[in-house]
Amino acid sequence: MTTLTIRPVSPDDHAAWLPLWQGYQRFYKSEIPEETTAVTWQRFLDPAEPMHATLAWQGERAVGLVHWIFHRSCWTTGDYCYLQDLFVSEGQRGGGIGRQLIEHVYAQAKAAGASRAHWLTHETNLDAMQLYERIAERSGFIQYRKLLP
Repeated sequence: MTTLTIRPVSPDDHAAWLPLWQGYQRFYKSEIPEETTAVTWQRFLDPAEPMHATLAWQGERAVGLVHWIFHRSCWTTGDYCYLQDLFVSEGQRGGGIGRQLIEHVYAQAKAAGASRAHWLTHETNLDAMQLYERIAERSGFIQYRKLLP
């Protein structure tokens, strides 16, 4: 097995990132407009943005992605780190890549002085929840949302 390398995206990584991003959307049966995807990619490359992206590589092949966003909180002086997207290629799951990507985000959050890392998952994502139960605490909060026109 090839050694796993985890590193932030660079402008040259778009062609490796995009199929993973599209795979993530298919997994959740979502379709994000191309213009939103283009803006998102540019935000990852802008050091002034609070959005970040990292890819997991096995040799020359990207096999996973993680996106996170730093944001303020009324409950602490340190920012929170919202792990928004985590995806590992089909056929690569169950081998520890997801855990390594989450631990990478933990390290980035700690280095940035964040006081918490948090994320959401769909209630049907039972395989991922097995991992999450081992590396984080379930908050007990239920998400409500309203899409705004």
